[in-house]
Amino acid sequence: MSYEVYMHGQILGTHSFKLAGGFPEPDEYSEIEAKYFLPGGETGTAATVLASLGVSVRMDGTHIGTQVAPLLKDFYADKPVDLSSLYFDPDYEGLMDYVIISGLVRSPMGMFGALYQPGAKWRWSMPKDEDIAACTVAAIDPFFIEATQAAAELCVKHGKPYVTIDCRHDSYLHQHAAINVVSKECTCHYLKEGIGMEEIYRLLTDSTDGLVIITSGEKDMLYGRKGQPMKRMKPFDVKVRSTLGAGDTYKAGCIYGLLRGFSDDEIVRFASACSAIAISRFPLPLNPPTMAEVSALLAQ
Repeated sequence: MSYEVYMHGQILGTHSFKLAGGFPEPDEYSEIEAKYFLPGGETGTAATVLASLGVSVRMDGTHIGTQVAPLLKDFYADKPVDLSSLYFDPDYEGLMDYVIISGLVRSPMGMFGALYQPGAKWRWSMPKDEDIAACTVAAIDPFFIEATQAAAELCVKHGKPYVTIDCRHDSYLHQHAAINVVSKECTCHYLKEGIGMEEIYRLLTDSTDGLVIITSGEKDMLYGRKGQPMKRMKPFDVKVRSTLGAGDTYKAGCIYGLLRGFSDDEIVRFASACSAIAISRFPLPLNPPTMAEVSALLAQ
């Protein structure tokens, strides 16, 4: 299978539970409105969105196991998403998380910390040289230590532009990225160090030739490049049903824009439109944004 985008990162099964009302107080009951077991993770969700936008993808990263592998194979059977590089471990269920959702709020739970305990078995794959050499654009999640570094180095070796997320200014992954999308989860670490947003922007843009985008939920997106003043763009205003997958969808929009040669302003606006559509529905994997929907929102 030929593909346009190579992605390396978190691919898992997500158990999502949408509550009919608000989060319960301790010892109180809450009704579940809907529940699903669907592909998730930063890479898994972004691949689903890209496929909906007509982009072919090959994924690698997290090992898949006895529960997650059948889910992925069935879900992507009719989509342009190539799973052939994923490693199947018959002695492993696969990585899963559990997310409780109520309106604008979600509580994710999982066992991600166990992946990094001393002596823990690696549950992810090293990137393959031939996979990256064959793509047009890549995307790399910053979670897998040596494997993440190797993916970035292979992109540099083969001249493949890549999108990443939440990387500090002093990391190799950020310094060589075509686009780094930095969320408030990342900027809060700078803020705790007493660094203001203007200085965060300068640190990030001064250390890369790529585009830096700083997102913060419903607040303005900040973006720009080395030597440029910081630009702002307001997110699209939509009725929110669930924020699960919003950031991953935004990343997918950036990948699409990079692949199609969009300008910086067009990339930020296109990604924002994708994310706005994503948060207006639940569950996202069964209702990803389509190109017609994104185009219609952009035209408003």
